Amino acid sequence: MAFAAAAYRAILESYPAHMESMAALAPVALRLGDLEESIRLYGALIAQTTDDSELYYKRAIANSGLGRWEAALSDYDAAIAIDPGYANAYCNRGTALERLQRRDEALASYDRAIALNPRDFLAYYNRGSILTAFGRLEEALADYEQAIVLKNDYVEAYINRGNVLRDLQRDASAIENFDRAIALDSRYPEAFVGRGTSLFKLGRFEAALESFNHAIDRNSALAHAYHGRGHAEFRLRRFEAAIASFDRAIELQPDSKFIFGTRAHVKAQICDWHEAATDLRRITGGLLMREAVCEPFAALSLVDSPALHRLAAEVRVREECPTSDALRAIASRARRDRIRVGYFSPDFRNHPTSILTAQMFETHDRSRFEITAFAFGPEADDAMSRRMERTFDRFIDVRAQTDAEVATLARKLEIDIAVDLGVFTDHCRPMIFALRAAPVQINFLGYPGTSGAAHMDYIVADRMLIPLEECGYYSEKIIYLPHTYQPNDSMRPIADANVTRADLQLPETGFVFCCFNNNFKICTETFDSWMRIVRRIENSVLWLLGDNPVAVRNLRKEAADRGIDPNRLVFATRMPPSQHLARQRAADLFLDTLPYNAHTTASDALLVGLPVLTLRGKSFPARVASSLLSAMEMPELITSTRQDYEELAVRLADDPPRLRAIREKLARKRQTAPLFDTPLFAEHLEDGFTQTYERHLADLPHTHIFVEDRSRSA
Repeated sequence: MAFAAAAYRAILESYPAHMESMAALAPVALRLGDLEESIRLYGALIAQTTDDSELYYKRAIANSGLGRWEAALSDYDAAIAIDPGYANAYCNRGTALERLQRRDEALASYDRAIALNPRDFLAYYNRGSILTAFGRLEEALADYEQAIVLKNDYVEAYINRGNVLRDLQRDASAIENFDRAIALDSRYPEAFVGRGTSLFKLGRFEAALESFNHAIDRNSALAHAYHGRGHAEFRLRRFEAAIASFDRAIELQPDSKFIFGTRAHVKAQICDWHEAATDLRRITGGLLMREAVCEPFAALSLVDSPALHRLAAEVRVREECPTSDALRAIASRARRDRIRVGYFSPDFRNHPTSILTAQMFETHDRSRFEITAFAFGPEADDAMSRRMERTFDRFIDVRAQTDAEVATLARKLEIDIAVDLGVFTDHCRPMIFALRAAPVQINFLGYPGTSGAAHMDYIVADRMLIPLEECGYYSEKIIYLPHTYQPNDSMRPIADANVTRADLQLPETGFVFCCFNNNFKICTETFDSWMRIVRRIENSVLWLLGDNPVAVRNLRKEAADRGIDPNRLVFATRMPPSQHLARQRAADLFLDTLPYNAHTTASDALLVGLPVLTLRGKSFPARVASSLLSAMEMPELITSTRQDYEELAVRLADDPPRLRAIREKLARKRQTAPLFDTPLFAEHLEDGFTQTYERHLADLPHTHIFVEDRSRSA
């Protein structure tokens, strides 16, 4: 072919207007990739022959190859004007329109191509891509299937069909399609990426990791393969490997969505504080520019700023779950005797959310409320999941349903109030709410911050968490409960075992400070405070959760770097909840973290009579322990500056009678204070729900709700 091209060029050097040579050389140049020459030759031919649709079509292909989409579109239009039945021109015209972001026109062009040639597998494939972008997944699936019927070895169609099936929550079927693509041609890295993503969603992290590695073997510059691999490694608790994968993804594609925050969160899991300040500046700057640099949940533990938390949430909503009118508006409904409340969660299992809410659900007034669970988390078969299934009036597993199907089901069941217990936590499904599952939608408990979404109407809080003057940092209106936003299960079992300090690897004598928060909540400033406190109290130790060996190693090194014997850090392993509650009685004082406080862990400590010392911050997650202590009527354990926090910790450790008095007060308040009065909490929450429902029925705008205190001491 190259020899023929040289011959034709030689002729044209001598006879520049030699039409036969130009006509012969133009397609050869196109096939050889000499696109500029091809465009010039087709242009010369068109100047001589204006009614040949093929010439315009071929020049359009060359222009497309150079990314000149406007020029290509003009040529396709010219070809179609000459030959209105030119199916291939309509198909390629759709691609040009797609690249120009004119998707509606592209869809119409593909429709016309298929009408002219119902056996054009490429037109079905391309239309499937457009329909996928429009979120019309079932229609896209049908197009990919038709493309495969017409071309049963169509690797790209199998890959795209797998991606659509994954988006439709049909991950097992998606994997079958990726496997078929790989069997046809194992060179396609995208098939392995898709397969890895579906395996990841199914919780098969080792297999997902293997699949991402295969993708990287085939294309070592594929940023999203490293991104996926990092997430799989993170779930497998291979934190250092995950960080390396995220680093490589950033190197290849610095604007990968949310990757800077994800990497910072993984580093926090192992208490790797190297370059933490640099990471935070990059994330903070990106959020201020409304860039997709950090997932909202990661932001909660990285910075104590309700303004930045709202920005992180708003960016996530913009990128992943914008308000959608894809489903029709919810029709008006008549008043019923019972308000139908739907609780949506991935955590109806042995998880802090269920540990806190189980008794509350059981206590709901069934004469006034009908409660339905919409469960979509990992498969679980534990005592808590079985308890949850018994608790609700209706428990529905919606894991295999799409977001639209779940929202539609909630509407069919005429749910009045939809409560999102997860928002932006693991396995969350915020798009269900973006599609509007119920007339009233509420952000409650699982995610300690604003959703940043116009489609979320209310957030449950209290005045300690969100002072009235700070409501502007929250996109929702506030349901203000009288005491605390957090429910508790007052009936939680505590093991009877008489555990000694020696059993727990603690010293027989000396003061025991502790913190059982997840390691990612420990930041440099908090650890600095802890080391200053330990230094001042002779023979004291700090008892922490040893969540992973890398964090243990790093924390011991950080202690040594601050002049503290690393052996003064004692690490506890995870154990069943009842035993964990019991062992906390061996500690003297719980030291809280900032900017992400103890939440369930603070309630754990207070339940067993262990005082919790907290430093009140500025944002929702930084004020939860203060909220709980207020509801426990123990305000003396709330501090407002780091110096006060350290000084009070030292004074309590140095003054046994004072600490003993606090513990005795805590034991009394355990029986009388609102924190563990679950029926009272349920009444308050129900009052808040009722007020939102009444405002909806009256067609009144959303407003802050102030629930009246029903407690006997109010």
